Amino acid sequence: MTFRERIEWISRIAFLVFILASAAFLSAITAMRIAIHGREVAMPNLVGKNVAEASQLLRSKGLILRVADRVYSEMPINEVVRQTPSASMMMKVSQQAHVVLSLGQRQLEIPSLEGSSLRVSRIQLLRAGLQVGEVSSVTLPEQIIDTVIIQNPKPGHGAATPRVDVLVSAGNKQPAYVMPYLIGMDEVSAHALLDQSHLPQKTIPVTAPQWPHGAVIDQLPVGGSRLIATQEIQLTVAN
Repeated sequence: MTFRERIEWISRIAFLVFILASAAFLSAITAMRIAIHGREVAMPNLVGKNVAEASQLLRSKGLILRVADRVYSEMPINEVVRQTPSASMMMKVSQQAHVVLSLGQRQLEIPSLEGSSLRVSRIQLLRAGLQVGEVSSVTLPEQIIDTVIIQNPKPGHGAATPRVDVLVSAGNKQPAYVMPYLIGMDEVSAHALLDQSHLPQKTIPVTAPQWPHGAVIDQLPVGGSRLIATQEIQLTVAN
């Protein structure tokens, strides 16, 4: 065998060894991946299940249940409210799944708010671990403004929600007016128009030679504004 033939033979042997080693390496990697994935399972959905059912379901998949916390909720006692990891996530066998269990509905004592002011009612509710819910109002001339007329839920035990809705008095409903447009009118006519609604008025005279004497050159509020009975109207009049 010549030297050249010997070199070629050695090269072929080395190439075959490389191919075999590569195949063995890829086979090992594939086997490791199969082994790793074979020890992974999908996290089941535990929310709404009783703690015993949730624990049994996890054990069937090789997982472990751990109770992380307990909270008040509308779910029955010992049902799963939240879970970590979330459903469908891949987990390794023997990993722990953390859950939050329900303590059931919190039975709160609702204080009596009717007849109290809205401010006092807020303080009473906060002291009881509650809060004001929806606040509605109704015009009742005989009731002081912001007085609680009706509450829901009613006073007593057995409330399942921390929110208490109240209906309060809006007091006497003040008459409202629409501010007329007075600029350009003479002062006497403007005051006569405003006197019909008995609105308070104030006149501010200014020197304005370009305007006729006694003409209204500015007003506050502007024309078209909404007025209440106690709102003062200011008229600027050319002197």
